[in-house]
Amino acid sequence: MAAPPSGKVVYEQEGVFIHSSCGKNDDQDSLIAGILRVIEKENEVVVDWRPLDETLDTSNILCAGKDSSSVVEWTQTPKEKCSRGADRPSSYEAEWDMVTTVSFKKKPHSNGDATTHANGENEWSFLFSLTDLKSIKQNKEGMGWSYLVFCLKDDVKLPALHFHRGDSKPLIKCLEKHVALNESPHDERVLLVKTQKSLSQSFENLFDEPSYGLLQKLKKDPYTVTMGKFSKVTNYIVGSLRSSDTSNQRRPPSEMADFLNDTIPGLKINQQEEPGFEVITRIDLGKQPEVSRREPVSAEEWAKNMDSEGRILDVDYIKRLIFKGGLCHTLRKEAWKFLLGYFPWNSTKEERANLQRKKTDEYFRMKLQWKSVSEEQEKRNSRLRDYRSLIEKDVNRTDRTNKFYEGEDNPGLILLHDILMTYCMYDFDLGYVQGMSDLLSPVLYVMENEVDAFWCFVSYMDQMHQNFEEQMQGMKTQLIQLSHLLRLLDSGFCSYLESQDSGYLYFCFRWLLIRFKREFSFQDILRLWEVMWTELPCQNFHLLLCCAILESEKQQIMDKHYGFNEILKHINELSMKIDVEYILCKAEAISMQMMNCKELAP
Repeated sequence: MAAPPSGKVVYEQEGVFIHSSCGKNDDQDSLIAGILRVIEKENEVVVDWRPLDETLDTSNILCAGKDSSSVVEWTQTPKEKCSRGADRPSSYEAEWDMVTTVSFKKKPHSNGDATTHANGENEWSFLFSLTDLKSIKQNKEGMGWSYLVFCLKDDVKLPALHFHRGDSKPLIKCLEKHVALNESPHDERVLLVKTQKSLSQSFENLFDEPSYGLLQKLKKDPYTVTMGKFSKVTNYIVGSLRSSDTSNQRRPPSEMADFLNDTIPGLKINQQEEPGFEVITRIDLGKQPEVSRREPVSAEEWAKNMDSEGRILDVDYIKRLIFKGGLCHTLRKEAWKFLLGYFPWNSTKEERANLQRKKTDEYFRMKLQWKSVSEEQEKRNSRLRDYRSLIEKDVNRTDRTNKFYEGEDNPGLILLHDILMTYCMYDFDLGYVQGMSDLLSPVLYVMENEVDAFWCFVSYMDQMHQNFEEQMQGMKTQLIQLSHLLRLLDSGFCSYLESQDSGYLYFCFRWLLIRFKREFSFQDILRLWEVMWTELPCQNFHLLLCCAILESEKQQIMDKHYGFNEILKHINELSMKIDVEYILCKAEAISMQMMNCKELAP
């Protein structure tokens, strides 16, 4: 019998059948006996059905090809490879067999669709989360055995489950502990899912508190608040604004006194101008120049700048082109490896191929380290256990609306998880910190290859490492730099923010932590990141992007006299509404404005 997915089994029933031929004949082969389970995991409840006599069918196990250019290109399974005996290569090929089994069925559509194999047989196993459940249809004729049909939110109907050994009422009672089921007004046989009862309370509790409670949470755990709860602050703020007058929107001085140092120890941002600093903040920077952008770099332009051995001829030139227009999508898989430092700019095709072979071997050796850890070992390794738990939670909610990661049985999600777990082996001291999945997701989407995505992610994390360290030195430095830069560009706006207890620019925390990943659409973030990776016109171009966004919102914030809460609400609501090309132009214009200022010349 197949083992259930990990978690606590709260309901289990054998003798639950699928009638695969839908009553076309009475042959026993048309009945598939199975076992139905409801399983509580740490952050979700899943319903799982699979055949009772299900054994390992090699056609059902999918492995991402070691040298595949796509995560949806599959090789034979480990069992098939073992049958080849001495013909199988050694080294990382053997290790790949051990570590790459993906224990799910590839489905052409969303949850619940049956997969048709090459031999014409149908595999009916399914598993779905209760968060995806839309309705349950049940028979009420009172004769024969009972049956249920699950319908998911994307209108996928799963095969009817027939309860040959007992009725379905215990299952319904079990499900009602986790979701609210109401009878449909149009069909008494249909139970509709109204609300989820098993929502995580970690987010919801935030809004049961006054503003002071919100601030204390920001102080205690800036990562969790900005990455998880911050997106829901808007709802809370709206309520607080409706129930309070303008005089209550300002934070009490006693509440704000040590906010900066408490939030990020050691962070000091000047709220008052220091002697000698006033002069530089009052200089006239002049008018911002007009800036335009070009079309993305084409495959032809890229090829023209490469010699016969595959070397980039003019690195500075190609970087300027990317900075001004980004890349066409077909180029990203190759060009990002150079931009992120995985491939040296002066390397040949042969040198890059050798590097990839070496890095493939190194990757799978690290992956094998955590794949081969037994349950008993993991029980005695709390850090690895914590890393795994946090990764599983984050992977389950990272870019799930993107087709590359949507649905339950998705190879992209498996690879996202495996790469993050392997990174823990690569940098065990840092391990996994919330937000890192946001940095990996676009990289894996572009690379479509586990190994290349891992090493590009490693290079990206080399840049971002300090953001995720316990002391948050990277965040401290960037917030201080941003504060000084904004004062230089617009001391009046900076003073206004300070008057509203917002001078510390804490609302930019998420922007800096994961490089605007949650502020722009998925496709826009690809463009934004590749432009930043050119390191033109400076390494801290992302700070100029922050200034460009804030400058764009300055008029509304000041004209409408926004206070602390309203500023926070307004900045939060900018997510997914920012025009990436406009902001890139404005940030470039700011950089040119500063470079053209004689008073700032070195």
